[in-house]
Amino acid sequence: MQKTMDVFQKRKLTYTAVFLAALAIFAGSSLVTQFNAVQGLASFPAAIGWIAENLIPDQTALERLPKILDKLLETALLSVAVTVVAAVFAFFFSLLGSNITKINGIVKRVVRIVAAFFRNVPDVVWAMLLMFSFGQNILTGFFALFFTTFGLLTRAFIETIDEVSASCVEALEATGANFLKVVFQGVIPSSLSGITTWVLYMIETNIRSSTLIGILTATGIGYLFDLYYKRLDFPSASLVVLSIVVLVLVIETASNKIRKVIL
Repeated sequence: MQKTMDVFQKRKLTYTAVFLAALAIFAGSSLVTQFNAVQGLASFPAAIGWIAENLIPDQTALERLPKILDKLLETALLSVAVTVVAAVFAFFFSLLGSNITKINGIVKRVVRIVAAFFRNVPDVVWAMLLMFSFGQNILTGFFALFFTTFGLLTRAFIETIDEVSASCVEALEATGANFLKVVFQGVIPSSLSGITTWVLYMIETNIRSSTLIGILTATGIGYLFDLYYKRLDFPSASLVVLSIVVLVLVIETASNKIRKVIL
């Protein structure tokens, strides 16, 4: 009983220390950045009032809806294309980095380092770097999303493949199956549901990311939002935002239904 009380006491002290540390970090950050939390909270009513007054789509914004939907479709198709292409490359690359496939240890380490590099560089940074070479066009946006997606999916696929039953792979190898037969008869059937789930998740993520990339590369729905925002055409800009929200919700709903079917 005494030991139980001591454990609870230690947990209580730990939680208190963490809370006080977080509070101290917040206070220090607010002091350095001159952020006033009370003033920020007090500005919410005025902000909500401004939104209600300026961010309601008007007749002019609705007339631009066909153009907005056209750019929205372009953004969605770009996101799907990037994800599918990146998934194909990531899958074959992940086979080299998985423990299940038993590839050379040095190759496996190199694959994981490359995946970590592409994964940890944000797509916005890729877009800014690639604009020096390709300029502001859809190709820049494609490669910016591709590199980040490739890194994320490679890492995700490696973990998914590593969850495949080793006994299944060993049984195929015992029958004399070569590497390709092990992959197509053992690895893919066992990991297909997990891989599909990750691909659907990345499609949703890339639709959101491609909006920001479009602002930098002057393409897709992000370009329209940037154009309307800089012209202070807030009703049209708000219609762009609402269309993006609807698209993301539709994609998420479709993804959830597909997951229920395959899982």
